[in-house]
Amino acid sequence: MSSEIDVLVLGGAGVDTIVHVPELPVPLADSHMIRQGIVTRAGQSGDFFALQASELGLRTHHLDMLGDDPEGELVRALHRDHGIALTAVPQPLGTKRAVNLVGPDGSRVSLYDATRAADPDRLPEATVRQLAAASRHAHVVITQPCAHALPVLRETGITISTDLHDWDGSNPYHEPFAHQADLVFLSTAALADPERTMRRIAERGRARLVVATAGADGAYLLADGDLTHVPAAPPPAPVIDSNGAGDAFAAAFLHAWLNAEPPHRCALHGTVSGAYACTIPSTRAAAIGREELRARVAELGPARVRSGQRG
Repeated sequence: MSSEIDVLVLGGAGVDTIVHVPELPVPLADSHMIRQGIVTRAGQSGDFFALQASELGLRTHHLDMLGDDPEGELVRALHRDHGIALTAVPQPLGTKRAVNLVGPDGSRVSLYDATRAADPDRLPEATVRQLAAASRHAHVVITQPCAHALPVLRETGITISTDLHDWDGSNPYHEPFAHQADLVFLSTAALADPERTMRRIAERGRARLVVATAGADGAYLLADGDLTHVPAAPPPAPVIDSNGAGDAFAAAFLHAWLNAEPPHRCALHGTVSGAYACTIPSTRAAAIGREELRARVAELGPARVRSGQRG
């Protein structure tokens, strides 16, 4: 049976409240006047990944737990507005939410509400199996309760990707994701030795490809034992916010990978999409389109990949 879904996204649905602060860390004071306002909008890691994947033409289905609350309705509306299929499992504790403090240079600090998940939470196994059976690929966000769905996905035989975000290489929470995915993305932000961590992921798990994003320094790609540095793509407009850049990178990389592009071309797609995301304010949910991505990748070309360098 042919697949009805290109990418099944598990987890990472929620709402962020965006606060533009004068600097990070925020100076200690009794109060700050936030001139750009404080905005609450739908869009966490899974939402942004699903949005970018859908914008690039991948048939995308998002599965997660949502509360029967105003935040949950914001998430449902985001998916309706962008034509992204959503299966929402009831979450009595409420929809995931966070506060993002955004500095003038686009850097951010996210404060997550840890009360919106519980250890007994599970995505229904029958639902996971049914959706996986209709999908080409699953992208698993590291939010609860997605780790419990990994063995079920493995049994269905579809390929899996995940994003470990700012993993420090040792926190055991991330290990099931790191070791059971075929494609692993992570950030270098908390890594003293990115290459060592990337190679450990490949050696201890199933990963065919490991990609570590490094912000303005581009990304590092581990494929077939070779480490390659991929320079950052020039952003098409001033950088104002890094929120969602990693999700945009991963979704564009996966889009190219599902279309049988070689790994270095996949990484180039990722850098272009990630750079674009940095030009979009946190208060909006937007992603680069397929034609613009294709044009930017063609413009930059394969010469932007320098083998064996860690810059």
